[in-house]
Amino acid sequence: MSELSHVDESGRVHMVDVGGKEASRRRAVARATLRMAPETAARLRELPKGDALTTAQVAGIMAAKRTSELIPLCHPLPLTHVDVELSVAEAAVEISASAETTAQTGVEMEALVAATVAALTVYDMAKAVDSGMELSEVRLAEKTKEPA
Repeated sequence: MSELSHVDESGRVHMVDVGGKEASRRRAVARATLRMAPETAARLRELPKGDALTTAQVAGIMAAKRTSELIPLCHPLPLTHVDVELSVAEAAVEISASAETTAQTGVEMEALVAATVAALTVYDMAKAVDSGMELSEVRLAEKTKEPA
């Protein structure tokens, strides 16, 4: 395993200097799963348009844009695109979030934050009917880097 990128030899944390790196087009996709009772998932599927899933989608997009305010050593990035998709399965909500930029560092954290906040938003809206929900499997699914 390589060294931690945000910790120096003496153990002090620091923001990584990306000033000497070339800007490149970067994209990351993160996924999260919010497990719940089948009855809760059914209730979410039956909601009208403009429902909890739309609110969670907007929350995820907003969160991606504020990642550097939430994660202390993240660089603020000029995001060129963020997309959050939610789908209700038999006993879960599956979330996929993608973030894109042309910059000197990647957008993995923005995609991960978007997926997590979208899941937490659904949790918040459904917790009154299902206290056993579980946010799990938050993971980076894909990342790409191409010349700008």
